[in-house]
Amino acid sequence: MAVTTTGDAPAYIPEQLQSVRETLKSPRRLKTEVLAGLVVALALIPEAIAFSIIAGVDPRVGLFASFTMAVTISLVGGRPAMISAATGAVALVIAPLVRSHGVDYFVATVIVAGVLQIILGLLGVAKLMRFIPRSVMVGFVNALAILIFSAQLHELIGVPWLVYPLTALALLIVFGLPRLTKAVPAPLIAIIVLTLITVLAAVKVPTVGDKGELPHSLPSLFVPNVPLTWETLQIIGPFALAMAMVGLLESLMTAKLVDDVTDTRSHKTREAWGQGVANIVTGFFGGMGGCAMIGQTMINVKASGGRTRISTFLAGTFLLILVVALGGVVSLIPMAALVAVMIFVSVATFDWHSIRPSTLRMMPKSETAVMVATVLVVVATNNLAIGVGVGVLVAMVLFARRVAHLVTVERTVENVAGHETVTYVVNGELFFASSNDLYTQFEYALDPKHVIIDMHASHLWDASTIAALDAITEKYHRHGKDVKIIGLNNASTLIRERLGGKLGAGH
Repeated sequence: MAVTTTGDAPAYIPEQLQSVRETLKSPRRLKTEVLAGLVVALALIPEAIAFSIIAGVDPRVGLFASFTMAVTISLVGGRPAMISAATGAVALVIAPLVRSHGVDYFVATVIVAGVLQIILGLLGVAKLMRFIPRSVMVGFVNALAILIFSAQLHELIGVPWLVYPLTALALLIVFGLPRLTKAVPAPLIAIIVLTLITVLAAVKVPTVGDKGELPHSLPSLFVPNVPLTWETLQIIGPFALAMAMVGLLESLMTAKLVDDVTDTRSHKTREAWGQGVANIVTGFFGGMGGCAMIGQTMINVKASGGRTRISTFLAGTFLLILVVALGGVVSLIPMAALVAVMIFVSVATFDWHSIRPSTLRMMPKSETAVMVATVLVVVATNNLAIGVGVGVLVAMVLFARRVAHLVTVERTVENVAGHETVTYVVNGELFFASSNDLYTQFEYALDPKHVIIDMHASHLWDASTIAALDAITEKYHRHGKDVKIIGLNNASTLIRERLGGKLGAGH
């Protein structure tokens, strides 16, 4: 198979089509994809209903959004086997608009957010992923696992006592069955076994049906009734931008995580604009929009073995069939089974290696600090996007602080051509954090008349450094001394020629 590399990933369309074709020709692989899609669909139902409640809309809005997002992204997305559907992050962002302006403005916002995601995707926003450090990624994964686990706790508080042995049985199945056989996904067996027990024994425990009424008809086209005016755009614009950014960040982070789990690469630029297409389609079917769902994606790729677009497509298709045609059966599924599945996902998602004492002793303290900051902010705000943003900011500050201390200045005095001359050798990367201290490293009053600043072992990165050099030479001139700067590389010479003497004294 010939694959050529362009941009951020290989030419994936032929490879992914081949992967789908190979799966369709293999009954064993196809069975895995089908069962994975079914398990994900069952797990999506209560989550979609819950997110609809958070957003303040009818449960059908979240369920139909999950269907249209999953099916659309399976066709246009850049990360096979990743699940996109209605999400809590999007629900939190958009809920205030629903309360203040109603469903029509809310749907219009989803459509505009999709347009923004397409624009950002085509502009190359996916390339920004390279600036997210590994420590932030580890913190993101660990925080996600904590959020998934903590979200299940309210299903275990104030419930009939039978919920606890049922949950324990389901946990035993999902953790123990894979040791015996992987022919059928353990989460699916747990759901079937617990449903049969509760139905046959007439046990009264919380079920999926208790979360809200399931729809009885197919989704239909919906055009939001909002005036096409500048005022409308001012109302929905900030919400649409926030939704677009949060959705892209979570989707691209999830794609990176799936890349690691499956040891394959994704086309993140395609995933970025694909999310936009999926949200536009979802909006015109009256859905609440969404993005990649990390929990359900981990159910698909880790717990169930899904690897292709087939599992994603079938997750959406099964979801629609289950809630419309088999809603009566689905409503009987005990929440204890789904809680156990999500607890299994949280345990499997958490990076346990990252908190081992041996790992913590080995890792630089700054890396651990970044991971901990990311986890704490995500858990405190219940928002993965904010946590990642804070984590990246902390990583940047700590990196700048660390690099700033690597700059050294060595001073030597010697006789050159009969003149006493002092030479300063500057070693290190000079930018705003390190160049501010550079000004204080020189003996302006004590130095002889001739001063040489040797920059062969350094690099000038920004205007702050140029301003610092200007301030140094200016101060020497005020003391009546000659300064010569030598050893600049080509890039440093160009930036100094462009900005030197044009930035003000600075000191």
